[in-house]
Amino acid sequence: MASKEPSTDKSISGKNSGWKYSVGTRYILFLLLALLFYMSLASELVPERYDIQVNARSEKNIVAPAQIEDSKATLKAQEEAAERVQTVFTKAPIRNDVLITQILDRIENLNLQDDISSTQKAEILRDEIPLRVQNFVRNYVSANSTNEAFSQELLEEIQRVTDEQSYSIPPEIFIKIVRLNSEDIPQMKSTAREIVSRLMQNEIVDAESVRSQVASSVNGSSLDDRTAREVVTELIKLSITANKFRDEMATKDAKVEARESTSPVFIKQGDILVAKGQVITPEMYELLGKNGLLKSDVNYWPEFGVLLLSMLLSLGILMFIRQSDPAKFKYNNSQLLMLLLIYVITLIAMHLAGLLQSEAQEYIGYVAPVAIGAILVTLLLDMSLAYFSVIIFSILASVILNVQGGMFNFEFGLFAAITSCVAIFSIHRASQRSTMLKAGIMASLFGALTVFIMLLINNESWTTTDTLYSVGFAIAGGLLTAILVIGLMPFFEVTFGILSALKLVELSNPNHPLLRKLLTETPGTYHHSVMVGNLSEASAEAIGANGLLCRVGSYYHDIGKTKRPIYFIENQNNMENPHDSIEPKLSKSIIVAHARDGVEMLKEYKLPKPIRDIAEQHHGTTFLHYFYHKAVRQAEEQGIEPDFTEDDFRYHGPKAQSKESAIVGIADSVEAAVRSLRKPTVEQVESMIEKIIKGRLDDQQFNECDLTMKELDIVARTLKESVMGIFHSRIEYPEDVKRPKPTPAPSEENSAE
Repeated sequence: MASKEPSTDKSISGKNSGWKYSVGTRYILFLLLALLFYMSLASELVPERYDIQVNARSEKNIVAPAQIEDSKATLKAQEEAAERVQTVFTKAPIRNDVLITQILDRIENLNLQDDISSTQKAEILRDEIPLRVQNFVRNYVSANSTNEAFSQELLEEIQRVTDEQSYSIPPEIFIKIVRLNSEDIPQMKSTAREIVSRLMQNEIVDAESVRSQVASSVNGSSLDDRTAREVVTELIKLSITANKFRDEMATKDAKVEARESTSPVFIKQGDILVAKGQVITPEMYELLGKNGLLKSDVNYWPEFGVLLLSMLLSLGILMFIRQSDPAKFKYNNSQLLMLLLIYVITLIAMHLAGLLQSEAQEYIGYVAPVAIGAILVTLLLDMSLAYFSVIIFSILASVILNVQGGMFNFEFGLFAAITSCVAIFSIHRASQRSTMLKAGIMASLFGALTVFIMLLINNESWTTTDTLYSVGFAIAGGLLTAILVIGLMPFFEVTFGILSALKLVELSNPNHPLLRKLLTETPGTYHHSVMVGNLSEASAEAIGANGLLCRVGSYYHDIGKTKRPIYFIENQNNMENPHDSIEPKLSKSIIVAHARDGVEMLKEYKLPKPIRDIAEQHHGTTFLHYFYHKAVRQAEEQGIEPDFTEDDFRYHGPKAQSKESAIVGIADSVEAAVRSLRKPTVEQVESMIEKIIKGRLDDQQFNECDLTMKELDIVARTLKESVMGIFHSRIEYPEDVKRPKPTPAPSEENSAE
């Protein structure tokens, strides 16, 4: 790409909208593909179900078709794991140091009130202090009612345990409280807060056990007054509460988690569930029913397995496309829809052949045109994707065409793989419709050979009649494949606007009305277009682009010149240049119009859009230097100020949107420039090519396509080699002539004048 990669993506995503470029639609198409696979496989891959009854004897060994969970053993293991879970306790960060501080603050304030007697103060504190403790806990519970970390059951447990473990202060302590000196209370606050904070740091389930430590803690404090120590001791005991509570909800969650984390107990695949002759117990019957092995019960696990397989196949196609060529299906969902239709057609053909089969006439399955999908994908999409599709088609054929029991039939899978691969190899360079018939014949021959080889290997099960029928149906299947492909190709080309290699070859026929018109009315332009086709095809193939599209697009890229042929220099034989006698602006309009005129003519003849895009985009928005400078020179001679700008002397575009359009544009300019040189040398040709590419690069003509700088270097090198090959007799080599000074490379519009 000439500019940064993200700009290209942005440009593309900005222009492309609708279902063709929708990411959601893209994944819906892959889901539909998975659904198609599911519908094709479900009836074949669901396990056998048995018609048995409880207390009856089994007529055969019933084995586990897959790994089966033993639900009873699993349930027992889960319950044992849940029983091992211990009760969960949760610590509640209750600020008891705040509580003791509030109590002492209240005592201090009450003792300062001289209008209340000591007896009254004691009565007030006797009623208020226990209530203050209860309210403190209730407020804590209420404040955490919206806290997700605390369940309602836990909050109720906090309230219940606190009430049960409440402490009652002896009545005589209240008398001592009101007799405290005002100087003692601040020291009591500090001591009480420090002791409560330290004791509450531990996890407390039983508050009484912690209260027994209070007295020793107070005695070891700095309080000297005996009364103060007694009061503080009782107040601290009152303030101590449990802070670790039984969390029933967390315990239940832990038990649930233990059950869920217990690994299921499985019965291994292939283990005998019920032996032949064994009596069916209710437990056995229940086990068979849970695993979908009873005809009387409905079990969707096998269907689910088929669904997963279908999704896996669809995902495989998606990942292959993304890994092999991410850009191929990145923006256009119509290609994915076409791929889906190809798979639909192929599977319908397989199922129709399968309907004709029976266990006695299994060979009828060989008439299935299994290679039709591979051929259509090769012609319409991509050969590498076709080879990957062969894997999918082989899996599907081994299931759909299997009538002998089991999941897959190797013989039909191998038959589908060989015939499809041979067909791809025969068709991948198709240039004529007859090539499809050739591919069908090759598929017939190799299909018949494959069938014969398999019959020889398994010689105990075949007869002469079976051999003739099998080989005959295989040959018929190959011929049927060719007939269907020939009939379906026009449908896909018209419906999806596909420009296949076969269609391109048809359009390159010189007898096409437009090419005959180009040859008879503008022979110079026709010769120029053929030369551009040679150059562009070689350049495109060198970087992995569509060389055939470049060649055919080059044939038609200048078809618009047939409307005014004499205004283009390659058609001016022994005549004056009409541009010498008209205004530069008019000349510019005539030259620029040939791109638009060409698109209209191509639309009229219903040529595919990629061809029209090349005709419209091969000049991009390039600048017509010659006519611009001529107009400027005329304005200077007339002494007037120019009433135009450089933008008025540019092609209308759009810029190249694809590698092919960009390459044709470069080859167009290179061919015209080389043709304008009388005695070109290798250095002149090389310098001219580099100048043309650099000019378009600097003019940002490649900003909307995905050409990279590396690819541009390859294009330049290929163009040089191709020009030297085409103009070999005209180009002078350095060792034969004196090296001339490189001349400026004229653009196509300059040489046209």
